[in-house]
Amino acid sequence: MTKKEIVRTIAKRIGLSQEETKEVVQSTFDAIIDAIARQGRIELRNFGVFEVNIRSARKARNPRTGEQVDVPAKRVVKFKPGREMEDRIRN
Repeated sequence: MTKKEIVRTIAKRIGLSQEETKEVVQSTFDAIIDAIARQGRIELRNFGVFEVNIRSARKARNPRTGEQVDVPAKRVVKFKPGREMEDRIRN
């Protein structure tokens, strides 16, 4: 499902125009991203938890040349689904 499809679905459900709904959806996504960047963790009840983890540095191999390459540590976002989401997906 794309953001456009999400906007279309929400617009039909609540009776707003797609343009207004697109602004609301984009603002929601922006707020989530800002919160994760600032605080490193955001919990959305019945949905899940987004959390920033640090992936440690490691050595990797270039598959084309076989040369060993150093991969630096980096921050990645991890998502853990909430109980309600897991229950809906399983059933």
